[in-house]
Amino acid sequence: MDSKEHCPCPSFPFPQSPHVEVEQDILRSVQSILRELDGHHPGLQCDQGMRRWTLHKKIDRNPISCDILIKILVKELEKAERGDNKHYIIPLLHTLMYTIIKAPYISDNLYERVYDFCKKLLTLPKPYCIVGLDCAMKIKNERAVPGLSYQRMVISEQSLGSKVYAHQERVFVFLDPDLISESVCNSLLYEVHAAQGQQTPTACMRYVIAHSMQAALGDQCDVQRLQKTLQDKPTDVLESCFQEVVAAVELTREEASADRRRHAERLGKIYEKIVTPSAPGSASLKGLHSIPLPNPNISFYLWTDDDLIRKELFLYMRPASQSSEEPEGYNDQTRISVVSTDSGIEGDLPSATDELSCSSSDKESSRLQRRRCIKIKIPVLISAVLAPNTCEASTANISGTLHRKSGLIIENAPRPKKLYTARIVVLGDDRVLGRLAKAYYSLRKSEARRPLLTVKADLQFYYIPVLDLQSLSSLTNEHTTLNRMECCEVSMYLGKVDPWYESNVNTLCHMIPKLATMPSAPSKQLASDPFITDVTSYYARMGMQPVCFQIYKVKIHFGDITRDPVEDVFLTELKADIQDQMIQKESTLTKKKVNMESPGTDILISYIKTSLSSREKEVNTLLHSSRLLMKAIPTDETEDLVCLNVSITEVTKTTNLSGRSFSTDTRMIRTSNIKINSLEHKTFTVCLDKDSRRVYNSVIRMEVFPCLEPNYCMQKIKVMQLSPGVQEDVGLTKYMSKSLFLPINTFAGIIQ
Repeated sequence: MDSKEHCPCPSFPFPQSPHVEVEQDILRSVQSILRELDGHHPGLQCDQGMRRWTLHKKIDRNPISCDILIKILVKELEKAERGDNKHYIIPLLHTLMYTIIKAPYISDNLYERVYDFCKKLLTLPKPYCIVGLDCAMKIKNERAVPGLSYQRMVISEQSLGSKVYAHQERVFVFLDPDLISESVCNSLLYEVHAAQGQQTPTACMRYVIAHSMQAALGDQCDVQRLQKTLQDKPTDVLESCFQEVVAAVELTREEASADRRRHAERLGKIYEKIVTPSAPGSASLKGLHSIPLPNPNISFYLWTDDDLIRKELFLYMRPASQSSEEPEGYNDQTRISVVSTDSGIEGDLPSATDELSCSSSDKESSRLQRRRCIKIKIPVLISAVLAPNTCEASTANISGTLHRKSGLIIENAPRPKKLYTARIVVLGDDRVLGRLAKAYYSLRKSEARRPLLTVKADLQFYYIPVLDLQSLSSLTNEHTTLNRMECCEVSMYLGKVDPWYESNVNTLCHMIPKLATMPSAPSKQLASDPFITDVTSYYARMGMQPVCFQIYKVKIHFGDITRDPVEDVFLTELKADIQDQMIQKESTLTKKKVNMESPGTDILISYIKTSLSSREKEVNTLLHSSRLLMKAIPTDETEDLVCLNVSITEVTKTTNLSGRSFSTDTRMIRTSNIKINSLEHKTFTVCLDKDSRRVYNSVIRMEVFPCLEPNYCMQKIKVMQLSPGVQEDVGLTKYMSKSLFLPINTFAGIIQ
């Protein structure tokens, strides 16, 4: 045999198909996201947080790659579920769901594969089972009615005014001008306006029609031709087509046995009416095309008025006909008028059972019957509507017996869906969260007395950390150097318990101020690729798992007896320093001399010790201290006990050969209820939430305790009025949250 036969033939590299190249490119993008979650960032970290955004931009440019990405994500999810990489699950799942919402068309087999995986997550602990259940329900609806999520999202966010789907959403962004410089505010405002310049109501209607048609019909829908036809139609005709498509989609959703094939036939008939048959010989442009998902309408507000959130929510939810009728002081002027039909005769009302069972028409036609004049007990479900957020946090008890990881993730309990959703986004550091907690407490307090807003709207709170060094230097002491570790404790804690929040939201902390350094001239790239706006929209849409933070109340007493005590709330910390000034009162010369020599003052501390066993132990101690610092945010994600970590700087006198000196030591205690009283002539300076605008001077005594839910307090007062001798919670109060928590939305809640 010839030796040449044994020589290997020279190998030539064959060009890979475009499909393979796209698949490898997407796989590399997904793997880079996973490495980012592990903390392994190749090269510099300047692009941290942009990998997810870049991946979705690739899908927008190439809609055929949606199926490839979904298959890759499902495969990676199955590997993470089987292995030890559980922290991959929720980030990959959110990426998957966002891809499905934007996808032009998904086959039924692929829907089934995603649905089967989501059902597997129900066997895992929180928060995986909660997020998995929510995704499984959405996939089930999307599989039967393709395009449902996209349609409802655009209608509600753009307020398109559908007759069959009237839900509305709005994103409110509040900027504190004292915490964020004017240049940063202007940069954010410019980017939002540039991104929303093309999002007219008519354009959004065309997006909804085209996406619903393509999601149902697939490549049988000529999207380019459909969009051109819709663009040529008058506004009234376009709106009529929009209403018809939305009604068809919602009709399929309401059917008991929703069928994808029947839904495609229904939309196919509407498609044939809109798109006229093509002329003979004309080329068909059928195929999958990318349809933009417009960002929600974002409203920016300079938070100059402490009551601004409540005012804007009221303006958002009141009917347009009342826009010029409400006075400026609406909260004090508005009253709920109830017409009494009780004649005072005990039999002029129907019986309790008849009242709850008969229909409205029966009530109108039925004759009056006589019965005893007694108070009808309102059912729990009806009473819960009058007391907002009653059942949403029923697992949350008083602070000190709570653990963050065991009961503070609000589950998606089935409850009546409200017509409005207000997504409140605050930008800044911990100081803006302290201000938000105060505004939220004020809102809940007014709603407990007269519910107007919370019975109509679902309030969702979001937090984007922004560390603006320009504004930070103007509000802090020049000798104090503050960094992100000190100013953004809440965002750092959220980043530790939710890696997806760390990757997508915490990266904006320093990126947003960089916008102010960009050229002020209009940029086409800024309008086409608005990174900050896109990430904010993604966070508002997908961040639905809240982490609840206890709000604490402080009652402050002053050295001047003519001043009344003041009550305030804080979220992150309370700092108390001893003042040098003295209370004007008589004292002996010896006492003055001793106090001038020794720093600090004698204080009496009474507190209830917090322990893991939830056993309360009251402690009284006398210390000579110069400073107190109460921290409400845990420094470690493994520390899940909800309480205040109080550090007390204790001053101790020591005597040696060189004379008398003083040494300091830090004593740590855990508590939720604490009272501090100055026994000498020195007073405290109290600062709340690191905010120099919330400082109290000449304080001699203060009491700190968990802030109670105003609805609970109101209901408790009613119970005590009816039954003065009852001390424990009875009736509706048993199901209500005692403490007031500020829920900050994240992507996963707290990952254990």
